[in-house]
Amino acid sequence: MTAATTDRCHHTLSVLVENKSGVLARVAGLFSRRGYNIVSLAVAPSDDARFSRITIVVDVESAPLEQIVQQLHKLVPVVDISELAPADARERELLLATVSAGPETRGQVIQLVGVFEGKIIDVSADRLTVMLAGAPETIDDFEELIRGYGIVELQRTGRVALPRLDRATGVAERPRVVA
Repeated sequence: MTAATTDRCHHTLSVLVENKSGVLARVAGLFSRRGYNIVSLAVAPSDDARFSRITIVVDVESAPLEQIVQQLHKLVPVVDISELAPADARERELLLATVSAGPETRGQVIQLVGVFEGKIIDVSADRLTVMLAGAPETIDDFEELIRGYGIVELQRTGRVALPRLDRATGVAERPRVVA
């Protein structure tokens, strides 16, 4: 599947929910019960302590976007749902990876981390743990390149996203609110 095909099949939803225990379980349960596929999921409190923002990248081949949104709206703790089109959003993801890096390859791995503006956060005699934050496509490219050195462990956060700012006004462009 090409990146263009993947982009057409995946949609990013920004779901504002009440910041209460069990809300994430209810959202995840909805996806599980309905057989909807979650590509990526990230959740954290928003700028208002009463709410959390869940960023969900959904696979619209498993169900139409409208159906997913309608089901989410039925959940009581859901306050607002917006679709963030890739062209209208800033998406980022975090990767932590422990990579094999003996004396013969350590310099190459360090150089690669530098090219991608990552950081080395832990070191042992034959391994490095690296951190990289960036656009999902950049994270994909980095992961593919370090795979050749030997990935010992890898963890990715999933996408987080916000609407792009309007260059003239500095105000966030309104994402498409889905009903």
